[in-house]
Amino acid sequence: MDLNLSPAGTGDADLIKDTSEATFMSDVVEASQTVPVIVDFWAPWCGPCKTLGPMLEDAVRAAKGAVKMVKINVDEAQQIAGQLQIQSIPTVYAFFKGQPVDGFQGALPQSEIKAFIDRVIKAGGGAAPGEELSEAVAAADDMLAEGAAQDALDTFAAILGEDPNHAGAYGGMVRAYIALDQLDQAEAHLNGAPIEISKAPELEAAHAQLQLARQAADAGPVAELQAAVDANPDDMQARFDLAQALYAHGDTQAAVDQLLTLFGKDREWNDGAAKTQLFTIFEALKPNDPIALNGRRKLSSMIFA
Repeated sequence: MDLNLSPAGTGDADLIKDTSEATFMSDVVEASQTVPVIVDFWAPWCGPCKTLGPMLEDAVRAAKGAVKMVKINVDEAQQIAGQLQIQSIPTVYAFFKGQPVDGFQGALPQSEIKAFIDRVIKAGGGAAPGEELSEAVAAADDMLAEGAAQDALDTFAAILGEDPNHAGAYGGMVRAYIALDQLDQAEAHLNGAPIEISKAPELEAAHAQLQLARQAADAGPVAELQAAVDANPDDMQARFDLAQALYAHGDTQAAVDQLLTLFGKDREWNDGAAKTQLFTIFEALKPNDPIALNGRRKLSSMIFA
């Protein structure tokens, strides 16, 4: 499947360059009349600059010409640094139409750098590449919700062909494998995640869903477990097993309710298994899911009661 999401490439020499006080007007002010220009103020003695600079360059390359980058050594451009009131480095400014439109000081993680680049591209009237990919991810999510797991899997794979580090698509592939009941493939894909996104929320959620899917495969019959709990409400293992069976049958709210009841009866049972299971379910759900929001609130009120 070819999404054709990438615009034509642009050479590094045109995208990223060093500048000086003599060429600042042409490289930044004039160049920014047509495309936003990011200016990285750095110095050879600045430790954080050595980390931030390459990350910025990677993000600019990924934007495929929607934004350019200029690097300027403040030790050799003190007049410009003074005019722009550069107080500390690294400092990054974005210019469009000759004017600063955004900026930040200090080092940032890659995810925030990408968000900064996307904002700058929008400020210049462009469409950030990430937006098209996000729309494709949303479409694949809809396919998954509608039961078209194979189509969703193919779409997530195509997105990863464009951006191998897209956490939403990577987690989506895991979820699609789970929906196809290909749990080993889901686990292998999850274990092979690039280190840059291995701790991303989308992958943490996919990991939680995989855990729950593994449990669901061994879940017992709901009716029998419900009867056991009704016969002995203090049978913690039966209640825990019932919660797993309810989740396996798609009744997430009932599963959460059983686990909250278990926690209320004996929060230390089985090394706090009820709380651990609740957190796994909450993590597997979307952050704004009412079941997760209400469940977290109820659990917190019980913990701090």
